[in-house]
Amino acid sequence: MGCSVVIPAAGNSGRMGRPKFALPFKGDITFIEELTSRYIGWGSGEIVIVLNPEGLKVFNNLNIDLSDTVKIVINKQPASGRLFSVKTGFASLEDRSCVFVHNVDNPFVSDDVLNALFNSVAGFDFVYPVYNGRGGHPVLLTEKVIEDILSNEYPDRNFRDILKGFTGGKVKVDFEKVTVNINTTDEYKRMH
Repeated sequence: MGCSVVIPAAGNSGRMGRPKFALPFKGDITFIEELTSRYIGWGSGEIVIVLNPEGLKVFNNLNIDLSDTVKIVINKQPASGRLFSVKTGFASLEDRSCVFVHNVDNPFVSDDVLNALFNSVAGFDFVYPVYNGRGGHPVLLTEKVIEDILSNEYPDRNFRDILKGFTGGKVKVDFEKVTVNINTTDEYKRMH
């Protein structure tokens, strides 16, 4: 399909107590391994994971098995928030024609959802999945949105606010897990 992927994972995971990307998803497979393998299996192009410097230390101490096509970039200003991580990821991409942004705190993705988003993006600046009226992950962005974020400074705005300035499309999906956000140990326990 060729769409690139940016996975922001540079938050401090304060409520979780450890980096979410390193949480076990199934057996020895971590959240980040699950996400990247799903996108590779779907046919994504470049995949970029954005970590903070402390997260990189954790990553380097784990036996995380990622494809050679996955690139790690560092957000040296993690206090600047998720938008800065997303922008850092965009800047490292060679192909920005269409890019999925998938939060690491939702380790679930399906080919059906990715296909539905990819097949619905024409005519929109971005699309996102909706299950039972609730929006979810990932968001698929066109180059128009990406180039705007890269060429502008948005010191007091978040990613969601910026998207409000573009034409977005809701794509109904039959996959409840698009709405999952795992931010606490209780939410993580409920995942299993």
